[in-house]
Amino acid sequence: MTDSILEGIYSAWQAMTWWEAAGVFFGLLYIFLAARENSWCWGAGLISVLIYVKICWEAHLLAELSLQGFYLIITAYGWYQWKWGFKKKELPIGQLSLPQHVGLISGGLLASALMGWLLSRYTEASLPYIDSFTTVFSMITTWMVARKKIENWLYWIVVDGVAVYMYWSKALYLTALLFVAYVIIVIIGYFEWKKHLTKQMAHG
Repeated sequence: MTDSILEGIYSAWQAMTWWEAAGVFFGLLYIFLAARENSWCWGAGLISVLIYVKICWEAHLLAELSLQGFYLIITAYGWYQWKWGFKKKELPIGQLSLPQHVGLISGGLLASALMGWLLSRYTEASLPYIDSFTTVFSMITTWMVARKKIENWLYWIVVDGVAVYMYWSKALYLTALLFVAYVIIVIIGYFEWKKHLTKQMAHG
């Protein structure tokens, strides 16, 4: 079992193109800079998205291409919000109310269930409900990052944790390990933003 996992990781590493490697690098850089509350995270995110647009187009992954299109729009929106979204000044870290959480979670679960049902009924998609969950909540959580809501990191822990299971179960071990790295950075990001929020609230 261990040998097959190591072989899968090695094969995935060999199969990785320079474009993929660059996309992964800038994706990690995006999360790292976001954890540091550095607005240049959106620049790194933009480069990563553009690379994956090219990869998805060449691979004819049209559904994934549409998701990258969403990321392209939200990246531009997030960059503007972080720099000038609060009275034309830098956007402070904020928090969501309980009703907002209830609305986002219930709406996200409903959308995930609907997408999963459509995929399971009309396509040969693998793990349709889990795939739908990670897709829908990735979109919701990216919007939360753009609005600088601290709870985005808690959502990412769940989303990336589910993604680890999804990719690992499909023997995509290298991608699964990448998402393990995401989870670690996300946890660090939450505590970094928590410190910044505490200082922010102390200064009124």
